[in-house]
Order: sequence, then structure tokens, then C-alpha cells
Amino acid sequence: MAFREYADFDALGLAELVARGEVSAAELVDEAIDRAERHNPKLNALVFAMYDSARDAARKADAERDPAPFRGVPFLLKDLLGNYAGVPTTCASRFLAGVPANHDSELVLRFRRAGLIPIGKTNCSEFGLLPTTEPQLHGTCRNPWNTDRSSGGSSGGSAAAVAAGIVPVAHASDGGGSIRIPASCCGLVGMKPTRARNTLAPLIGDIMSGLVVEHAVSRSVRDSAAILDCTAGPGIGDPYTAPPPERPYLEEVSRDPGRLRLATWSQNIRGGAIDSECREAVEKTAALLVDLGHDVEQAAPPIDADMIADAFFTIWTAGATATIDLMQLSAGRVATPEFFEPLTWALYERGREISASDYQRAVALSQLASRQIAAFFETYDAWFTPTLEKPPLPLGQLDGRETDIEKAFAPIFEYATYTPIFNSTGQPAISLPLHWTADGLPVGVQLAGRFGDEGLLFRLAAQLETARPWIERKPPIWD
Repeated sequence: MAFREYADFDALGLAELVARGEVSAAELVDEAIDRAERHNPKLNALVFAMYDSARDAARKADAERDPAPFRGVPFLLKDLLGNYAGVPTTCASRFLAGVPANHDSELVLRFRRAGLIPIGKTNCSEFGLLPTTEPQLHGTCRNPWNTDRSSGGSSGGSAAAVAAGIVPVAHASDGGGSIRIPASCCGLVGMKPTRARNTLAPLIGDIMSGLVVEHAVSRSVRDSAAILDCTAGPGIGDPYTAPPPERPYLEEVSRDPGRLRLATWSQNIRGGAIDSECREAVEKTAALLVDLGHDVEQAAPPIDADMIADAFFTIWTAGATATIDLMQLSAGRVATPEFFEPLTWALYERGREISASDYQRAVALSQLASRQIAAFFETYDAWFTPTLEKPPLPLGQLDGRETDIEKAFAPIFEYATYTPIFNSTGQPAISLPLHWTADGLPVGVQLAGRFGDEGLLFRLAAQLETARPWIERKPPIWD
């Protein structure tokens, strides 16, 4: 294979080449490393190189010829939750800089058993707290579609690297939109699975009462489905698990979704106006879905948006405080302001003011909203909205140096209001790159489905991918 063709393949496509002996795992890893070295100075997507261990893993994969579905495919781990023994997981914080992980997380073990070969760690916002990737520790990650724009967050480094063709897929996590937001900003597929679909073992039961999940960003729907097949399932001691899938997710991609009853909403969650490009993305998707034979209606769940937002923010802020308190154990130091970005420390102090009663009330209100939204999905098979209310933001608009929490989060509440809903409910939701602005920026459309039913979302996403393919779209930073 001519290496100029490397990034034309998705992850399953590269694995098929390796399985047929047309290219070796070592060649793929070397190509990914070459592209990382070429593109990363412009993007700052990778913050830690794992090239030696990746080359060792590739040689082993070539020698053993394991039938793993992604054998030899280069991969990246997010510098948050993606623990790889001996490699730091800094969470983009000075507090954890230089502290190597003492174990592999169970998800990383499952990625590796699937044949994926990590070549490095990717940039993120500090502790994943902002929907942009501009941490003080590692510096700004730039969007390959326009380097003056945000790559999203908190999994912005993973998304930028996949969008630029360094790797076909990369690890990502999502506590309020951190898979779907960067997928939207970088023109990728970003599935947030059902709560507890992927285990957080071996040490963590859940994070922020179940807001946080892990998966990946990819260029194709089938890669997202196939990776979830490899990683889904409980770990020993999990406090709860997701319902088992009806069939392998990769099989869902080739199945006809049938005629669906779909709801759509092209305003913000409170009924106000959104950016015209985001509205156009939803309206064009609605027209396409009607052409594909689906019934589409303007509808939204009967929810109190302010109640959901307040409950989410209480759980999320208290969770951020608890995370930092727990991190003191692995860091071997006491948390003090000089180790953190000003906004992170302000959130930490705010979280310490939240009482146990406040927290339990927020959980109860979040569960009430989950009941209301679940009832809405008794009527509709899926709900689609803009992933974000604006195209990718200019860098610098979301500032981790701000100490006024309300001032810092005001622009976030006008940007990412749809994604946190499904962290609160635990339902699956996927962002698809179905629109580009006049000046060439990607805009995602979010599809959300019933709890436990990623299968339907994969079927519908694959149908949209076939009808309006995006794989041939390439950003300026590509080859």
C-alpha cells in the first residue's frame, strides 16, 4: 500500500489490510508516528509520545498474527482516564504532572486486546472541565479545519488527531459532551454510550453519579460500533451495568432502521434562537430523514431546562471537588491553588460548599428529569438536535484563567446546552458531521435514543452516513 493512502482508510479498513498481509502493523505505526511528528507542531493534539512501546507492540502483532479485529491499528489515549501503566495521566493538570499510572485501566486493556496500538496521549482541558482544549499545562490544541478555532473539549486532542488523519480512531470520554462536542467541532463521529456500557474498572465505580462515560471518536460509524463491541460489558465489582445489546453493534450498521418516528428541535433547549448554521444543519437533516422514509415532527421533551442545568452543575461541581480530593492520593501531595488553573480552583472551592443534602437533591431532580425524558422516548424513536448552538468557537473565548464561575460559564451555557442532558439521563447520543459552514467549519447533529439502545442510533447513523457521506471531506491539515 502506498502510504499516501493510509488516512483514506478507517480503522477497520486498515485492520483488513493487515489481516491480508498487504501492510504490516509496524508500517502502520511508523506512518502514524510520521504523521504525528508532521502535524502535531501545528495542532498540539498529542502531549505524550509512546512511540517505543507502540513499535514494540506492532512487532509483536506482526509476529503473533492475533486475529483481533483491530490488529495493528494505531490509536491514541486521552490524557484523562486512559491509564496506561508507566505513562503519566496528567488530566492536563500541573497537580499530576510527572506522576506515572501504576496500572492499565480496564478499558485500555480492552482497547489493546482488540488490537489497537496506542502511540501517545492526547490533549484535553484540565480535568475535562471545559468544552475546549486550551489547558495551561499542555497549551492550546488547534482545530485542523481552522487553527484559529477550538477543537472542542474536553477530548479535543483526540478529535484533532483523528480529523487530521494521524490515527483513524482515538479514545475519548464524556461527562457533559466531551465526546460529542469535539466530534462536532472536528467533523467526526462521536458516540456517547449508555451509562455503564463501558466499565470504569478497576478502581472507579462511577464518576459524578454516572455523568461520565468513555468511548472513542472516529471518522466512520462502523468503527465506532466495532470498537464498542470490543469494549462493552461490566467489570468486576461494577455498581451497575447497562442492558445487554440485542446483537453486535457492527451488525447494526448494515441493518435497515425501518420507518422511525423522530422528533427534532432547531432552537435552543429554552426555545430561543441558535446560530443559523446550526439551525440549517438540523433542518437539512430533517429533510433528508423525511426523504429516507421517516416521520419527523417538531417536538421536545416537556422538561424544566433550568432544573436540569442546576442539578447537573451541582453534581458536576461536587464531582470535580471529589476528583481532586481523591487525586491527592495518587499525586502524593496536597491540593493547593498553585497546582491548578484559576477556574478549576474556583470550582473546587465552590464544590466544597455543596452539602450532602444539596447533592442528593440534585441527584433526585436529575432522576426525575430522566423519567420525563424516558417517557418522551416512548413516543419517539430518537430525538435530533444541533450538537452545539454555534460552530467551533474562536480560541480564547472559554477561559480557564477566569475566577468568576458565573462569568466563565455564561458563554458555555450559550454553546453546549444539548449535550449534558444525556449525561444526566444516561441515554446514548451520537454526534454526526452532517453540515459544513460556508467558510468550511464542521457542524454536528446530535441523535439521542432510548436508554440502552445504541443499536438503533448506529442503524440510523449508518443510513445518514450512506445518504450524505462525509469521509471524503478533509481539513487543510491532513496530508
